[in-house]
Amino acid sequence: MKRVVLRISAIMIILIIGSGAGFALHVGKALQPMPAAPEIQRISYPPGTTTAQLAAQLQDKGIVRDARIFTWYLKFKKEGSRFQAGEYDMSPGIAPDRIIGLLNRGETVKEEMLRLTVPEGYTVRQIAEKLQPFGIEADEFVRQAQSFKPKGESLAASIPNDPALKWRLEGYLFAETYEWKKDVKPQDMLEKMIAELDKKLEGLPPGWQETLKQRGLSFHEALTLASLIEREVVLDEERALVSGVIANRLKQGMPLQIDATVQYLFDKSKDRLFEKDLQIESPYNTYLNKGLPPGPISSPSLASISAAIFPAETNYLFYVTKKDGSKGHLFAETYEQHKKNIEDSNKVASSGTKP
Repeated sequence: MKRVVLRISAIMIILIIGSGAGFALHVGKALQPMPAAPEIQRISYPPGTTTAQLAAQLQDKGIVRDARIFTWYLKFKKEGSRFQAGEYDMSPGIAPDRIIGLLNRGETVKEEMLRLTVPEGYTVRQIAEKLQPFGIEADEFVRQAQSFKPKGESLAASIPNDPALKWRLEGYLFAETYEWKKDVKPQDMLEKMIAELDKKLEGLPPGWQETLKQRGLSFHEALTLASLIEREVVLDEERALVSGVIANRLKQGMPLQIDATVQYLFDKSKDRLFEKDLQIESPYNTYLNKGLPPGPISSPSLASISAAIFPAETNYLFYVTKKDGSKGHLFAETYEQHKKNIEDSNKVASSGTKP
């Protein structure tokens, strides 16, 4: 009887070992990568998806051999809790541990984005025209900009209700590189560009608002001044100097006579302004009108905004562009000195002088 029991026990042990070996062989085979293939499969793993649902999708897409074995493997390795939701691209032939690594690191497919760079000194119209290749009509963007109502905490909410403004949001769409989803609406684009201006202003020296109050300037006026500097100056070291010249002319009640304000009246800038251009009736024409124009004429950089708030202390009242290719200016305190600077500049080149 004992021999019979021993024989039965031995047979059962052999069967158990054989079954275990067979199961291990099956598991090992099930966890082998699928045959490699070039086709990319999109795997969707939205929030709330279970590892069993994920495994079933991986099997359906030909990424794993057996969903149940893969689910068991995840439990065995204590994986799944760190998987990041999103869309993944995988191809047959990828190993299970590689799949786990992709999901843990969140190597999701990057959504195709609309990328727009707004250069410093651009106008609302120019920004609108840059959007046309993305399927956004320039006229529609401009219409949205005209009717856009900034949030109460934004500085853009203080734009004066002045019918003389050519474009209400001019100057408030900060020059920066932006990314949006392909289906972005003009309203969302405007909101982000305005928010970027508010964000960048945090980089100004502390107390800049108080400085404006002491100078008797509103932020809208400071932004207008900054836009003039942006269009007039190329060299950073001259921004505060030109700001000082503008401040001095404003104090003395002199017309600013800034060419860029006349250029703003045209859809496209002219290579050269003629006397008839300087006589165009417009509140933006600083040859015919004293003081600042009704609003900004472009999107200024933070450097120009800072220069507008903190002008250099100087006695200069005039400046003229050098014609030596340096893109700098010659500054003068008197009109006689200014005429001499113009003559000196014209010795290098005879066109484009500044009155």
